[in-house]
Amino acid sequence: MGVTRRIVFPTIRILIWAVIAVALVQLAFGGTDATGDPDAGPETPSAVFEDPQVEVTTATITNQVTLAATVVADGAVSARANLDGTVNYYEVDDGATVTEGDRLLVIRQETPRDPVESTDEEGNVTVTPRSPEITTTVVRAPATGVVRFSVLEDQAVSIGDPVATVTPDTFSVVGSLSPEQQYRLVSAPAEGQVQVPGGPAPFTCTGLTTGVADGNDADQPDGEAPPAGDGTTVQARCAVPAGVTVFPGLSADLVITSGEAADAMVLPVTAVQGLFETGVVWVVGADGEPEERPVTLGLTDGELVQIVEGVAAGDLVLEFVPGAEVEPIDPYAMDPGVG
Repeated sequence: MGVTRRIVFPTIRILIWAVIAVALVQLAFGGTDATGDPDAGPETPSAVFEDPQVEVTTATITNQVTLAATVVADGAVSARANLDGTVNYYEVDDGATVTEGDRLLVIRQETPRDPVESTDEEGNVTVTPRSPEITTTVVRAPATGVVRFSVLEDQAVSIGDPVATVTPDTFSVVGSLSPEQQYRLVSAPAEGQVQVPGGPAPFTCTGLTTGVADGNDADQPDGEAPPAGDGTTVQARCAVPAGVTVFPGLSADLVITSGEAADAMVLPVTAVQGLFETGVVWVVGADGEPEERPVTLGLTDGELVQIVEGVAAGDLVLEFVPGAEVEPIDPYAMDPGVG
């Protein structure tokens, strides 16, 4: 028994470790391949990675922009002097409710006239002064609302001076536009659709305009109350129709639809370099190589863009612009159950 422990067992352990060592060397430095051929070299990757491609297809595309907007009270509109002179008298009381076109006040202008000279038979000259020429004009309400006068009677005014303001009991919906949305609304319609959460049913707002918001002009000569802004923010603005109950500060969704094209050739926006009027795509040729090609663009819905000319339906193009950064896919975001 002592011999077995001292000689046999250690010998067996040495043999086992030797076999393991030989196997490891075989795996690391050589051996047969998966087919059992000892002369075969190491396996090489067989997968071929190609740029993703997409086919030019036809679809109906609608250029529809949705803005996060706010309900705002329309600001006061200035009534301005239309004659150099003095305020003669008011036609309405301060604080009265007026309708657009109502008479607000009268401005009086006195223009001196030269005296009349006459000579009698004896040669004596008589100078007769004449009263000044009187001209009056009426300043009318530029909007419907509550009037507040900013001048006093007999106060001298010049053409263009603000003499009163009219604060209308009306509201507008205002939303800021991103640069991409500005391009999509170059030919904006005259109206939009508004949804106020918790408010009335969706309604149509009218007089839709887009432009730079400038909140620094307190007096608007054109009758438009300026939205709040820093002079660089571009906004869309439209009027809430009469009879629709809203309140200042309410949030709203302003949906602007600017064109629709049926049976249009389309591509994903990721496949086109440029999204306004002109662009570039990479068409895959018969040899599998991409060819840069200019295209003329039409409408876009933010995901697809209309190709007016430059390619044909069925053409294959690269799905992503070469060199463009592609946002990596998060597998956990795709499958909430993972992990």
